[in-house]
Amino acid sequence: MQRPRPGADILRTALRRNAGAVVRGTVLMGLYQAGETAFPIALGLIVEHTMRDRSLGSLGMSIAALAVIITTVSLSWRFGMRVLQKANTTEAHLWRVRVAACGLQPVARDVGLKSGEVLTIATEDADQTADIVEVVPLLISSLVAVVVASVALGLADLRLGLLVIAGTVAILTILSVMSGRIGESTREQQARVARAGAKVADLISGLRPLHGFGGNHAAFLSYRKVSADARRQAVTVARVNGVYAGTALALNAVLAVVVTLTAGWLAYGGHITIGELVMAVGLAQFIMEPLKMFSEMPKYVMMARASADRMALVLAAPPLTAQGRGRPAAGGDLEIDSVRYGALHGLKFQVRAGEFVAIAAYQPRAAADLASVLGVNVPPHAYEGVVRVGGREIGELSVEALREHMLVNPYDGEIFAGSLRTNIDPSGTSRMVTEAVEASLLTDVVALHRAGLDHSVRDRGANLSGGQRQRLSLARALAADSDVLVLHDPTTAVDAVTEQLIARNVAKLRRGRTTVVLTSSPALLDAADRVLVLDDGAVTAEGTHRDLLATDEAYRMAVAR
Repeated sequence: MQRPRPGADILRTALRRNAGAVVRGTVLMGLYQAGETAFPIALGLIVEHTMRDRSLGSLGMSIAALAVIITTVSLSWRFGMRVLQKANTTEAHLWRVRVAACGLQPVARDVGLKSGEVLTIATEDADQTADIVEVVPLLISSLVAVVVASVALGLADLRLGLLVIAGTVAILTILSVMSGRIGESTREQQARVARAGAKVADLISGLRPLHGFGGNHAAFLSYRKVSADARRQAVTVARVNGVYAGTALALNAVLAVVVTLTAGWLAYGGHITIGELVMAVGLAQFIMEPLKMFSEMPKYVMMARASADRMALVLAAPPLTAQGRGRPAAGGDLEIDSVRYGALHGLKFQVRAGEFVAIAAYQPRAAADLASVLGVNVPPHAYEGVVRVGGREIGELSVEALREHMLVNPYDGEIFAGSLRTNIDPSGTSRMVTEAVEASLLTDVVALHRAGLDHSVRDRGANLSGGQRQRLSLARALAADSDVLVLHDPTTAVDAVTEQLIARNVAKLRRGRTTVVLTSSPALLDAADRVLVLDDGAVTAEGTHRDLLATDEAYRMAVAR
C-alpha cells in the first residue's frame, strides 16, 4: 500500500479501512442518541395522554414504552462503544506498527526527527490519530440527537425548533474558531514532548560516557530546559482546552435556559399544551449533553489531524536512496572497489567466499566509516566507489535481501528488554543459539542464573556488565548464521584470556562462511586467515598476523600488547 502523504490522507485511510465499524457504530450510537431524545418526548406524550385518559391500561402502556426506550438506550450504547473502541484500538495498533517499521528501515529517511521523537509519534500520535474512528460516529450521532430534538420541538411550536437550530449553529461557529487554536497549541505541545523524549533517549544511551567525564549536571540542565518547554506548552494547551470546555458548557446552558423560558412563555400564552411543555423542558435539559459532545468533536478532530500530520513526517518522507530489487548470490565474495567516504581514501580489497579476514585499522574512524558503508547506513550515492556482494553492487540489491545475506554487527549493538534468549534469537527461528552461546563464551552468564537463557534482561542490558553485553551482542550475530558476517570490535570489553578463547571459537564456528572482523585484538588478528592493514583510509599491508608482526614495525607497534 502506498504511504499516505498529508495528515488528511492518513485520517481518510483510517476511516476507509474501518468503514464497516464506523457505519455500525454510527447506527448504534444514533439509536442511543435517538433513544435519549425519545425519553423526554415520551414523557410529554404520556403526560398529555394521561390527562385525557386516566386508565391503568394507559399507564401500563406508558411504562412499557419507557422500558423499551431505556433498553434501546442501554444496549445501543454498550454495543456501539464496543464496536468503536475495538476499531479504534486496532487502528492505533496498525499505525504504531507502520511508524515503527519506518523508524527501523535500514535505509535512513530524512525526517528531521530523532529516535525519541519517532517513539512518541509511534505511540501517542498513533493513538490520537486512531481516535478519528470514534470521533466521526459520535459527531454524527450527536447531530442526530440535535436534529430529532429540533424536529420534536418544531412540531410543538415552530419557534422552538428554529431556536434550537439557530442556537446550535451559533455555538458551533464560535467553537470552530476556538478549535483551530487548540489544534495549533496541541501540535506544538506534541512536538515539544517528542523533543523531550528524544533528549531522554540520547541521555540514556550516553549515560556511561557522561559519568566518565562528569557531564551529568550539564546533561541534567539540558533536559530540564526542554522538559520545562514541554511543561509550559502543556499548561497552555490545558488553559486553551479549559476555556474551550467552559465556553461550550456556558453556551449550551444558555441555549437550554432560553429554550426552557421560551417554552414556558408559550405554554403560559396557550400556544403549547402542558404535555408539550414537559417535553420541551425535558429536551432543553437533555440537549445539553449531545450539544456538549457535538461541540467537543471539532477539538478532537483537530487533535487527530495534528497527530496525523506528525505521522506523515515519518510515513511520507522520501527515502534517501532508491532500493534495488536484486538478491546476492549465496556465499558470494565481498568486494570493496575504490571507496572514498569519510576517513576512507580509495579503499580497495576483496574477501573471497568462506574466508576469515581481519582488518586492522590504525585510525578508529576509518573502521567506523567502513562498518557504516557495509551496513548500508550510508546510501551508495553518498560515497565514491562501489561495494559488491556476490558480484552485484549494493545499490542493485534490496536492503532486506542484503541484510539477510550480510550482517554487520556494530561495536555498540543494542541490548533490549526481555530475556537472554530473545536478545540472541529475536525471531525465535535460529538453530544456532546453543553454538552461538558457547562460541561467545556467554555460557557463564547463562549458568549463573537459574532461569538460564530465559533470565530477564533489563532495557539496554542495565543488569549486565559491559563484557556481558558485548558477548550477548556477539552471540546474537553468530546465531543469525549469515553468509557474510562483519564484526566491529567484538571483544573490546573482555579480558585477554576470554578474548583468546572467543577468537578461536568464532574462527571455528564460522569456518566455511565469509567473516570480516574490524579489530586491533591480537587474538582475533591471529585467528584470521588474512590480515589487511588499513592506514590513512587505504590498505597498506597484507598477510598473516605473525608474518606482519615479523616484518612490519608499524603493525607490531600498533597491535602488540
